[in-house]
Amino acid sequence: MKTLYIDCGMGAAGDMLTAALLELLPDPDAFIARMNDLGIPGVSITREKSVKCGITGTHVRVTVHGEEEGDHHTHAHEHEHPAHDHGHTHEHEHDHDHEDGHSHPHKHHHGSMHEVEHLVRDHMKLPADTAADVLAVYQLIAEAESHVHGVPVTDIHFHEVGTMDALADITAVCLLMREIGADTVIVSPVHVGCGQVQCAHGILPVPAPATAYILKDVPVYGGKIEGELCTPTGAALLKYFATGFGEMPVMKTQNIGYGMGRKDFPAANCVRVLLGESGEETESVLELSCNVDDMSAEETGFAMERLFEGGALEVYTVPVGMKKSRPGTLLRVMCLAADREKMLELLFTHTTTIGVREIETKRYVLDRRIETLQTPFGEVRRKVSKGYGTVREKYEYEDLARIAQSQNMSLAEVRKKLEE
Repeated sequence: MKTLYIDCGMGAAGDMLTAALLELLPDPDAFIARMNDLGIPGVSITREKSVKCGITGTHVRVTVHGEEEGDHHTHAHEHEHPAHDHGHTHEHEHDHDHEDGHSHPHKHHHGSMHEVEHLVRDHMKLPADTAADVLAVYQLIAEAESHVHGVPVTDIHFHEVGTMDALADITAVCLLMREIGADTVIVSPVHVGCGQVQCAHGILPVPAPATAYILKDVPVYGGKIEGELCTPTGAALLKYFATGFGEMPVMKTQNIGYGMGRKDFPAANCVRVLLGESGEETESVLELSCNVDDMSAEETGFAMERLFEGGALEVYTVPVGMKKSRPGTLLRVMCLAADREKMLELLFTHTTTIGVREIETKRYVLDRRIETLQTPFGEVRRKVSKGYGTVREKYEYEDLARIAQSQNMSLAEVRKKLEE
């Protein structure tokens, strides 16, 4: 299974994710040229070599009419945290203090989510599926800002530089994710940093309120590095594309990319991505089979229970015809190679067979996890399986049965209530 692992040990920002994923491509310059040809107003994108703590990677620079978002903001990543204004649609002139100590006036236009959607769908040269991805990610950011500031999404307005910078980052990551085409995307717990951050509304705690809202239900930690390590755009991209969060899975790594931030920290300020194959090697299994014709159904069932308890991956029976036209049962056990001896011992102990056949095979499986949902009926477990372009969800039978009995409902009625 093609697996992408995103290491967020130093958080995530839109341009850092872009740069890291860009390193996975055979021709990154062609992708940069494609981005510059999309028609994002005033945007120019370049890539450059960057070294952090001795590690060489890529830094992606996004400018809007020659101006970079980080030129007048002091965030840890200093590039794509959108600044907002609420209830204003006219132009303002703002003075920004640059690092050289001079103050320069800049005009910033403001745009709404509706205007962003118009730009993405009607003016940018994007495939329909990528345009849908871009707007879905941007919607996560807008909804977070709406919640934090207590205004409708329609009243959220973005400064031009912040909007175009974030839009370029989001579009780049969405295009890259489509091009890479991973079956599963696993994201590490996200390092968000600590301390405070200066933004358009004043001094805010880290993670910034919008980032914290987007990262609900995502494993995060603060650490000891002061600064905003994860931006709203980075958080939204991770939330949208991740099929799971956790430790790096067992995988054969084929390619690695490093996306560098602008600021220097004691630790390398980068997002690392690893692309490879997972699942296939760990799912080599054995099929152990035997035929019996002198066991009762109860005895067969008892044997199957003991095999499952012993660690069998699967146990099943098939009716077969045997010598002298006697009806019999084919008993088949699937197990890991490491459990071969245990399974053989159980088969010979709990069945009447005098011989067992073995076949070595491979099993392709979806990534599976159990999530616990809070419902009006209490906690309900749901199995989620993803991979190979497929997503399946199934409520645990025991939880459905418990609710059905306590509420005097059918299983179908319980499922319908949970879906509602």
